[in-house]
Order: sequence, then structure tokens, then C-alpha cells
Amino acid sequence: MIIQNQQDVTAAVLAELQRAENPRFREIMSAAVRHLHDFAREARLSEVEFHQACGLIAKLGQLTTESHNEVVLACGSVGLSALVCLLNNGDHGQTETTANLMGPFWRLDSPAYANGANIALTHHNEPPIFVNAWVRDKEGHPVVGAKVDIWHASSEGFYENQDPAQADMNLRGQFTTDANGHIAFRSIKPAGYPLPLSGPVGALLRAQGRHNMRPAHIHFMIYQPGFKTQFSQVYSSDDPHLDTDVQFGVTQALIGQYVLHQGEAAPDADVKGPWYSLDHHFVIEAGEARLPKPPITGKASGERPQLEVLARR
Repeated sequence: MIIQNQQDVTAAVLAELQRAENPRFREIMSAAVRHLHDFAREARLSEVEFHQACGLIAKLGQLTTESHNEVVLACGSVGLSALVCLLNNGDHGQTETTANLMGPFWRLDSPAYANGANIALTHHNEPPIFVNAWVRDKEGHPVVGAKVDIWHASSEGFYENQDPAQADMNLRGQFTTDANGHIAFRSIKPAGYPLPLSGPVGALLRAQGRHNMRPAHIHFMIYQPGFKTQFSQVYSSDDPHLDTDVQFGVTQALIGQYVLHQGEAAPDADVKGPWYSLDHHFVIEAGEARLPKPPITGKASGERPQLEVLARR
């Protein structure tokens, strides 16, 4: 098609997309083109602004490394990750779900532990947390033999892959549900943390006047053949950023009660001071068990990164 005006551009691209053999690819790309072109029209996108946007997208890829995923951070910071999760879980967005964001810090092949094990390889001086979790199907039956990956940030707000000072795979582990669909482990209470600000995500947050804080949480990934793989996060009920999570991930079903115990005997006899407990229940849906490509594959080296917190206007 010889282009006569701006409307012809959209029609020409959509016509060419009809050549695609895969119908789902054709559907997705056609929708993407229609919305992108309509976005440019509605925003009255200038050429300068278009080139700025192209530079930002390129920078997202350039800053994505084996230990940092700027693309996933960006998708979360505009709510796209949360939206896709809720559209695809809970009977396709119809009911409450314990599914949540995968996040940018999941690593494959975390070490396997027996129930009750301690995944804190370092950070031995912080108050411990004892976690019990149960996995059930939609009918309430325990899911036996499910593999449950655990990972979370330290009390300083660093995941081990970000922090050269932490042992490899610190605060990470894999557990298997027992006959009651139950796992248990010991760790330390995680802290909320700021998203890195060195890339396009930081620039976008500054421009919006937003803070960059995530509320404290523990990640769970539940894998069992016959069920859809579920990524989840259980957020700390005492965190001040529950209502303003920079990644829009907090749902009511995933606010966990992180209970402080003082003057009580802990489950492990070596604990003498205060400690925390967390009990939580997960419901997984029937479906295909698949593992996505991990957003990171390695650990950072060199100096520990500096954490910077933005104030919310």
C-alpha cells in the first residue's frame, strides 16, 4: 500500500500482519499495533518524544544482566506485571487468588532442604522467623509432594544476588510439601527495600513523584505436575508501604500476619531473644506445570550497591 496519510499507516501494518500463520501471534500483534498507533495519536507524540521513548526501551535491555532485570522492574512499576497475574489466575480474574508477581529476583536451582531447615546462611544475629505454609487445591485437599521455592531480601533490603557480601543462595531454598500439604522453614524477617534507581525505572519514578519502596515480603513458587505453577509473595502486615507498593503487588489475600513473640520459647532451642512466626495458606489451580525462564541467572560481584529511597510527593 502506498501511504497517503497517517491513517493509512495503521491499515497497512494490520493488513501485512494477516500473513502471519500463527493465529495467536496474529491476534496479539494486531492488538499491539492498534493500541500503539492509537496511543501515539492520543498523546500527540512528537518526534523528539518518540526518540526519547526508543532510548528508554533500549536502556532497559542494556541494563538487564545476569544479576539484574530492569525490564521486569519496569513492567512492575507501571502495574503491567500485577495486571497480567490477576488476569491469568483466580479463574481468569474472577475470584481471589494467592498468585502474585514472580519479580525480578527468582533464581533456578536453589538448594533443597528438609522441612524445618534454616535458609539463613548468614545474618545470624537478626531475630529469626519461623514460617509454616500449606498448599491446597481449589477443593481444599492438600497438595502432596509439591516443590516450593523460597527467596526473600535480607534485613538490610538486599537479595543475595545483589549483595556480594552474602553467601551464594543465602535466604533461598526449596522445600517439599508433606502429606498435609505443609512446609516449614526458619529464616530472618525480611525488610522492605527500595527498587534500584540507576536506570530508566528510577527516572520514571522521579518524574512521577513516587517512592521506590516495596513492602517486606517472602516469595513462594509452588510447582506440582497437574497444577499451574504459582508464584506468590506474602507481605508483612506491619509494613508502612502496603498501600503504596511501587510494584502494585499487594492484594488482601497475601497480607500475612508476621507475629512478634517476646518472652516465649521459640521452636528452636538456640533462639533466646524475640522471634517472629508466619502461617499462610495457598490455593493452586489445575493446569500445566511450567517454569518460566529465570529473570536472573547469577550473582553480582564487586562493591555492594547503595540503596537510595525516594520520597513520595
